[in-house]
Amino acid sequence: MADSFDVVVLGGGTGGYSCALRAASLGLKVGLVEKAKVGGTCLHWGCIPTKAFLHAAEVAESAKHGPDIGLDTSFGGVDMPKVLDYKNGIVEANWKGLQATMKARGIETINGRGTLTGPNTLTVETEDGQRDVEATKAMVLATGSTPKVLPITEVDGELIITSDEAMYLEQVPKRVIVLGASAVGVEFATVYHGYGAEEVTIIEALDAVVPREDVDTQKVLARELKKRGIKAITGEKVEDVKKGDGVVTVTTDKGTTVEADLLMVAIGRGPVTADMGMETTGVTLDRDFITVDEYCRTGVTFGDGGVVYAIGDVIPTLGLAHASFMEGMLVAEQIAGEPVTPIDYRGVPKVYYCQPEIGAVGYTEQELKEEGIEYEVAKFPFSHNARAMMQGGAGHVKVLAAKGGGKVLGVHIVGLHATDLIAEGQMIYNWEALPMDVAQFIHAHPTLSEAVGEAHMALAGKALHG
Repeated sequence: MADSFDVVVLGGGTGGYSCALRAASLGLKVGLVEKAKVGGTCLHWGCIPTKAFLHAAEVAESAKHGPDIGLDTSFGGVDMPKVLDYKNGIVEANWKGLQATMKARGIETINGRGTLTGPNTLTVETEDGQRDVEATKAMVLATGSTPKVLPITEVDGELIITSDEAMYLEQVPKRVIVLGASAVGVEFATVYHGYGAEEVTIIEALDAVVPREDVDTQKVLARELKKRGIKAITGEKVEDVKKGDGVVTVTTDKGTTVEADLLMVAIGRGPVTADMGMETTGVTLDRDFITVDEYCRTGVTFGDGGVVYAIGDVIPTLGLAHASFMEGMLVAEQIAGEPVTPIDYRGVPKVYYCQPEIGAVGYTEQELKEEGIEYEVAKFPFSHNARAMMQGGAGHVKVLAAKGGGKVLGVHIVGLHATDLIAEGQMIYNWEALPMDVAQFIHAHPTLSEAVGEAHMALAGKALHG
């Protein structure tokens, strides 16, 4: 006999466990199947551990520049085993807390590899043997993603790694090549530079670093990377990779050759849908992603009104942990019969923890031009903000609004603490505020947040310091 649950969630990452937690809080009986550890990529190999690395790199950078402001500090290198202990401690504390919360909500976590045998059934290979599981109301597919690799070479965990292997490196490479200039790439380039790598080179096939972001954000980041000594090669594709004698050599399609002690492949992540029995469910796959509608429904039903959903990295949305949190909650509330509103993905903030940081929400200037939307733009530079000047900050706050005093269409921040400052930009965009509305708010002085206010003031015709 199969173990029966109202909701079965396959995958315990951010999407899966948020769905399980919300469903359980709404009175549903929930079973969650996870082959590794609940928390998934974000908690164990992505968001959380990488930010611990980035904090260590930030402290290292501060030590290097202490003498610039009269402090007797210096940077003597990185003790990577201790950094790993610090990172592991942060991850472990979060993992234990998550497990406790799930247990308190009455969620049954089934550890093992799940294989789907139908739209609402699966078999789990656990340490104690095989276990059959059945969903009566909903099957939620949240199987996550894995790092993409180059077809021309294999990851060996020594000379060639992905972000997964980077979690365990016990030495700082002297020379490192980072392949890819989106979030993972620019963040790890920041880490290795902060840790004291002598040469850090980014190679990006598209024409700009952070290619999905606003054009002015791209320009600022490229300039700041260069100032820090990080070389960014854009518009070139890797054509050949050779290994030998502890060295890896990369050659691009334009003849550029770079030699390093480590190649980190950061070209994105692909969905985990192979060899899981997806074909037994009836879901549709497109480029290995599960196809869903705006409510994360796959179009597959079973029994008396049962529905198959898919959430997180396994569907072709933003691939961000905070977006998958909302997808999980959206699905749980539907299952419980609660009223729901589809997610506006353009209103989800995108954040990059490189130096300088990036936070963005809404349209980019390129997108507005492509869609023929008339707009106005204002930028307030952090060079005019006293708090940013104290910390040597570069960058700006850029606001895009509909022409003629219309609503804010996009907020783009590149600079100190942009990942935190974008929270205000998210509310401005999602509440369809006018620049004049925001211009009325008083921002505390002296703070970085004043730059957000000043950019809107400029767009409202009330520029102060800019």
